[in-house]
Amino acid sequence: MQLPPVALVHGFGTSSRRTWGSLGWIDLLTEAGRQVHAPDVLGHGSAPKPHEPAAYADLEGWLAGQLPEGPLDAIGFSLGARLLLGVASQQPARFRRLVVAGVGRNIISGDPEYRRRIAEAIAAAEPPEEPGMAYFHALAGRPGTDRAALGAFLAGFESNIEVSRLAQVTCPVLVVLGDRDRSGPPDELMAALGDAELRTLRGVDHFATPKSCDFLDAALNWVIGPLP
Repeated sequence: MQLPPVALVHGFGTSSRRTWGSLGWIDLLTEAGRQVHAPDVLGHGSAPKPHEPAAYADLEGWLAGQLPEGPLDAIGFSLGARLLLGVASQQPARFRRLVVAGVGRNIISGDPEYRRRIAEAIAAAEPPEEPGMAYFHALAGRPGTDRAALGAFLAGFESNIEVSRLAQVTCPVLVVLGDRDRSGPPDELMAALGDAELRTLRGVDHFATPKSCDFLDAALNWVIGPLP
């Protein structure tokens, strides 16, 4: 029996090409015989880039419209992981397996002050001194990136997800988190999901996660496994 398509959803401030294409994910999945769908999230990459925060209020619904009908497997990093969990909580039968990386406590009880600092870093004329904020400032300055759209995104999208919604995700979920990733710990997320396994990436922080060979291996093994 043919395995279902695989959706890849990138993180904040980047694109499908930068996260999945340039790092070989799409090629490896294609070589394994999988059909790959890797949309750019609204406000990013080749997707529309509205400057009104209200345009991002129903981002889960927008993403759901970009994905195959299902059943499908999906891999998401950071923002992409948060969005996939939201869609899977609303449409659980649409997913066979999920891989969510770079998320943990941050999507259940995120730090609004950290979010505010990211918004300020994106809008700043000069890079901030703090390395983490300088990274976000640099992301927003890449060719094809729209600082105003990213600011509107942060203002319009609610990044926290209720634990009760996570309990509606019925497919097996692989949670991947670096031991240096400030998005953790993963305990609350793992407890909220009904069928989940955790893979910890040793010596890996948030930003290095998509480049981690251990993440790649774990994710591919999870979605290339046989149908139940």
